[in-house]
Amino acid sequence: MTGTAARAWPRRLKTAVYLVVAAAFMVGAVTKYLPGETFFGPPYSVKFADWGYPSWFRFVVGTIEGIAAILLVIPDRRTRFAGATALVFVLTGATTTHIVNHDPISESISAPSYLVVTTVMALANWPADWRDVLRPRRDAVNA
Repeated sequence: MTGTAARAWPRRLKTAVYLVVAAAFMVGAVTKYLPGETFFGPPYSVKFADWGYPSWFRFVVGTIEGIAAILLVIPDRRTRFAGATALVFVLTGATTTHIVNHDPISESISAPSYLVVTTVMALANWPADWRDVLRPRRDAVNA
């Protein structure tokens, strides 16, 4: 491998991981809007009610998941940090919900697994200065 190809490999692998995670959450976001049963089981309106949430709360969670998935795909550290951080909050709630409701491990393993992955993504894209997330870019200001 040449020097350029050797440097491109990790970047491509990282991009592939972001795309796979984003695709998984986009599928999850879309299924939260479906009215009937999904390939994940019963309708999410029923699942959310069983978990103790109002059935409309699935739209809130689905919207956050969809926006976060889009942010993960954009090749910018700030947007990836924002998307991963949003998913960390959603997945913390999902993991807590599964624990409180004593869901079987077969139904609840994906939430803590993705929580670990998205936490690593958020830490990998952590801004040098946390205020950078909220500031406009300098190149955009000077243009």
